[in-house]
Amino acid sequence: MTLPRQLPPTVTLLRGLTLLAAISIIIGNVIGTGVFLKARVMTCNVGTPGMVITVWVVAGLLSLAGALTYAELAAMMPRAGGEYVFMREAYGSGASFLYGWMQVFIAKTGSQASVAVALAIFMNDLTGGALNQTFFSYNLFGAKVPFGMLQVVALSAIVIFTIVNCAAVVVSGWVATVLTGVKIALVLGVGVGAFLLADGSWGHYAQANAGGACEGVGAAAQLGVAGFAAAMLGALWGYDGWNNLTLVAGEVKNPQRNIPLALIGGTIVIIILYVFINLAYFYVLDPTSVASVSKSSSVAREVALRFLGPAAVTLMAAGLLASSVGTLHTSILTGARVPYAMARDGLFFQNLARLNPKTRVPVGALAVQGVWACVLALSGSFDTLTDYVIFGSWIFYGLVTGSIFIFRRRMPDAERPYRAWGYPVVPVLFLLVTAFLLVMTLWTSPVQALTGLGLIVLGLPVYYFFFRHRRILDPEPATGDGGDNV
Repeated sequence: MTLPRQLPPTVTLLRGLTLLAAISIIIGNVIGTGVFLKARVMTCNVGTPGMVITVWVVAGLLSLAGALTYAELAAMMPRAGGEYVFMREAYGSGASFLYGWMQVFIAKTGSQASVAVALAIFMNDLTGGALNQTFFSYNLFGAKVPFGMLQVVALSAIVIFTIVNCAAVVVSGWVATVLTGVKIALVLGVGVGAFLLADGSWGHYAQANAGGACEGVGAAAQLGVAGFAAAMLGALWGYDGWNNLTLVAGEVKNPQRNIPLALIGGTIVIIILYVFINLAYFYVLDPTSVASVSKSSSVAREVALRFLGPAAVTLMAAGLLASSVGTLHTSILTGARVPYAMARDGLFFQNLARLNPKTRVPVGALAVQGVWACVLALSGSFDTLTDYVIFGSWIFYGLVTGSIFIFRRRMPDAERPYRAWGYPVVPVLFLLVTAFLLVMTLWTSPVQALTGLGLIVLGLPVYYFFFRHRRILDPEPATGDGGDNV
């Protein structure tokens, strides 16, 4: 029996995101702290500068292969929710619900909690430890969790950027553009400063790590296939987020043109930036020095010290703070569109499908997302949850990429403003590498992988008892145009 549901009022999303804003969302989501922190671990994993650069290039090309495939899907179905919509159309409401369950309850909100806490830590570094104040502690499942100024700052950041994203999407797009500009300036500043001002050597590229400290990197993850796989996972974490533009596809101007351009162009820009700054690292520091950087520091900070002196400490703290702010903003912006799309389908609380009639953004979905992200930030469990869900995320990346074959067969005559370059080779390569990474994760971290699967499977009883009889009674309404289509 199919249960009817009352449809929300016809207030549509506004296509207010320009091409520049769309590119900014991709770069802002992707460039976080990974590019400043991962070089040390990756050097321990693969040993030489050449191999580190190779890993960044391979991981970037893999992300680009995914972007090329997603570009066809998003241009064909430019609707709010992106990947959720692709999953629904290809595999049905059950599979799409599990994707949404993972995003809403674990992946997106856990990531926002993690970034907000990191933001508070960077602010504490910038203020010389002024936030090291604990008001009280509470017990959570036997663990003692502190509450102090760091938690206040983290929660405030989530609340502030949730409110910012309640404004019209045009405003959110401009905020994303400005914050992304700061991120790019930071990467270029460290790289250019390293090459022009630091005392470096091109000979470092011919050397290998020889006895570096490799703090926190196990022997099993150093060199060989296991080392390369570990480095790949680290690099892919650094590239993670290129797919998030599809979540706001219903608000991008001229989506058939701008979404493919943003996905492909944004990913290429990120690859260039990542390779450039890693070349700068190894120009200033030899591989052994990179591998010996303290776990509590970063390679970028050590490089900046060589040409800025003590001022580098403040610069990097400010830069990492700004980078976290940009990531938090774009994550909140894109993440709220998943519960909105689910609610439109009757697979989540119906009120979350309602848009503010003035700003035309899903304010209810933003509020619920913000509340849950705050709960995770207070629980202190966000890092554990996000670590667990990486395995599941790549399963969904594979399923979404595989849907291109389903749509090509099922809807051969559908309008495709952009057709994936290199089809079917490019999506097949992406799927093969995805399968390799899933197998390697299952082999090297079976508890983490299986726990991640378990968290996703927990959504099955929720779907079965509350939502399996629901069906979509109306297509998603056409979204309004924001004016200029560029």
